[in-house]
Amino acid sequence: MKDIVERLIQEKLAREAQEKTRRHFIKSCAQGMGGLALSSIFMGCDPLSSSAHKKAPVAFSERDLNPLSTLAPPFAPKVKSVIYLHMAGAPSQLEMFDYKPALQKLDGQDCPQSLLEGKKFAFIKGTPKLMGPQAEFKQEGESGNWVSNFMPHFKKVIDDVAFLKAVHTDQFNHGPAQLFMHTGSARLGRPSIGSWATYGLGSENQNLPGFVVLTSGGNTPDAGKSVWGSGFLPSVYQGVQCRSEGDPVLYIEDPDGITRDLKKSTIDAINKINKEEYAKYADPEILARINQYEMAYRMQIAVPEVMNINNEPEHIKQMYGVEPGKESFANNCLLARKLVEDGVRFVQLFDWGWDTHGNIREGSIDLGLRNKCREIDRPITALIMDLKQRGLLDDTLIIWGGEFGRTPMQENRGNTKMAYKGRDHHGDAFTMWMAGGGIKKGASHGKTDDIGFSGIEGRVSVHDVHATILHLLGFDHEKFTHEFQGRPFRLTDVEGQIIKEILA
Repeated sequence: MKDIVERLIQEKLAREAQEKTRRHFIKSCAQGMGGLALSSIFMGCDPLSSSAHKKAPVAFSERDLNPLSTLAPPFAPKVKSVIYLHMAGAPSQLEMFDYKPALQKLDGQDCPQSLLEGKKFAFIKGTPKLMGPQAEFKQEGESGNWVSNFMPHFKKVIDDVAFLKAVHTDQFNHGPAQLFMHTGSARLGRPSIGSWATYGLGSENQNLPGFVVLTSGGNTPDAGKSVWGSGFLPSVYQGVQCRSEGDPVLYIEDPDGITRDLKKSTIDAINKINKEEYAKYADPEILARINQYEMAYRMQIAVPEVMNINNEPEHIKQMYGVEPGKESFANNCLLARKLVEDGVRFVQLFDWGWDTHGNIREGSIDLGLRNKCREIDRPITALIMDLKQRGLLDDTLIIWGGEFGRTPMQENRGNTKMAYKGRDHHGDAFTMWMAGGGIKKGASHGKTDDIGFSGIEGRVSVHDVHATILHLLGFDHEKFTHEFQGRPFRLTDVEGQIIKEILA
């Protein structure tokens, strides 16, 4: 306790020192010599001390003190929650959902130079060989959509999803492509789509963050935590990373000797100072800080409960294939259902390990990719079925995809044959799918050429995907903006069209 008091005293002294910086000194001198000079210009009237310029007491709105308070969207939404499943590293559509029998016939032949001219690849050099699908495909369900034997469970829900077979991006390296996919820009500094959603709608559960991030695969995305950052929006809207292994949030428990009452009185005292600081400087980050202190206090009660999968029925655990106490994609899928069930607005799952260049066994198309598919197939199927049986799928949007796709050619890296079968990065055409409220069940939009190299029908961009997500949440993507650096910014920048072909 003595250490805590000493630390608070040091923080107070540091704050007082900040008030005596050069900037604050100049500001405090505005009514000194500068004020005397100005008084002669304005005939003795000192505008800086005039009662007309005295600050009125700051009035805090509910949105000020609680930036995550629930807001209604501009028009009737189709969904109120989003679960975004991102396969970091870019899965191969040619082994999962985009069946190309013609590519099988061309297996081992040199890639035509017409496909290589003017194209940028991450690693391919020279003339690579075409490589046929390394999986077997069947048409499943009433929709007759194709799915490979890498995803045997997924056929149970194939009639609930809508495929986008010709998504394209202009990014071919992981970091920029992941940023583009989640913020609408390949450069740092833009808000993520989860931040936009919570900024516009708030959260339905005031005891939990509006935007929760769960990771698996042993690593974070190549672009780092910027893919769930808030950019130029207040930091309260950034994603809160939780863990399926160990404590769900770091420092969720109070130190020994700190009671809930003491914690609450401490936060009240800190936020009283924060409100006084906001009255002086009107910095929105101070309001974010106030809310984050309050949210952290409430999360100590709510988070351990919602993040506990041990209290789920045994048949639900088996359906997902969870591993309690471990970090796994299956655990995260079950947690995603629990979070949206408890009113969390946006849940982002990142699963790392989908970069299949063929340089190592784990990164091979025929072996490593099969294993990665085995890790996600059962949990994703369970997630859709579980939401459906609870009546939650109609209010939830599920999105699946990577940052780009893979080439129909085998990667060669300077005409050197790789140790295993692999495919290079490819942004010209890849597959994503959506399911849930407002989505046409069993739909398939877009088509690629005979070898899956380029989209020839129904091409859609990343901005189109974003426009569609915002539309389902009740926003006009062209009008949903935030003022920054003198102009309105939006998630879709100056592009984007709603993909009406997959809407119910």
